[in-house]
Amino acid sequence: MTGIDTNVIVRYISQDDPRQSPTATKLIESLSVDEPGFIAMVVIVELAWVLERSYHSSRKEIARVLESLLQTKELIIEHAELVAQALRMFSAGRADYSDCLVERCADAAGCQYTVTFDHVAAAAAGMRLIK
Repeated sequence: MTGIDTNVIVRYISQDDPRQSPTATKLIESLSVDEPGFIAMVVIVELAWVLERSYHSSRKEIARVLESLLQTKELIIEHAELVAQALRMFSAGRADYSDCLVERCADAAGCQYTVTFDHVAAAAAGMRLIK
C-alpha cells in the first residue's frame, strides 16, 4: 500500500503541471486492488479546500471528485464511511466539507453535539452555535 499526499491527487485531477501531473498519473494508474493507494481523511479535507479555493470548483464538482475517490477500488480511504456521510451532508447543504466531516467524526465518537461559532456550520452541518 502506498500513502498518497494531497498534492499528488490534485496534480492527477487537475493535470495542470507539465512535470508533476504525468508523474502523479503514472503513480495513480499503477495502483491495483492488491497494491492500493491510501488516502488519509486529512487529504480528503485538504483536497476539497484546494479544489474550492485554488481551482474555484463548484460544490457539485467537488462532490463528484470525492465520490469518485470513494468508489475507486484501487484506493483505500481512511474512515471511508465517515467521509461518505460527510459527503452526503455536503452535497445536500451549504456547509463546507470540512465542517460536515468534523460533525460526522464527533458524532461517531459519541459526542452529543458539536459546538461552533460558525453560523453556516450550525445551520447546515447540524452543529450547535455557541455564543
